[in-house]
Amino acid sequence: MIEGEESYVIEQLDKHDRTGFSCGIAELDRYLQNQAGQDIKRNMSVTYVLTKKGNNGILGYYSLSTIGIFPGELPDELIKKLPRYPMLPGILLGRLAVDEKYKGNGLGSLLLVDALKRSLAVSKQIGIVAVIVDAKNEAAINFYSHFGFLTFPENKFRLFIPLNSLKKLNLES
Repeated sequence: MIEGEESYVIEQLDKHDRTGFSCGIAELDRYLQNQAGQDIKRNMSVTYVLTKKGNNGILGYYSLSTIGIFPGELPDELIKKLPRYPMLPGILLGRLAVDEKYKGNGLGSLLLVDALKRSLAVSKQIGIVAVIVDAKNEAAINFYSHFGFLTFPENKFRLFIPLNSLKKLNLES
């Protein structure tokens, strides 16, 4: 548990103050400031933001959407357990970022666990086989691997956690 975790809120992006957010990766900053709201309006993805209770400044965020997974991209041992469909359903954790001022405080983990809980809840409403993430760098690969994500055989920057592994994390409490 993160110290003071109860003082944080994770909610859908709305009229939050995006201007002061900077995670150190321009692409992720631009997405939050310029694109995330449009993606929500167009039903392309949903962005969730982490704030302190009573404050609308964003400390971190992530986005979720659906994704089609080509079975041939997955490891053979996982493919054997799945139906032979041309495309498999998944959830894409499209972006996850923490403001530079708050890095090292466990907020990235807090955001990831929230995203995985939401993905698990969605899996009870629609079918998914995995949660997918595209890591921006080696540090991100290590971060996701710590939570049980595996790399795609042909692309080490694309990782996934199978639904069965996600269920074993006991996130539903």
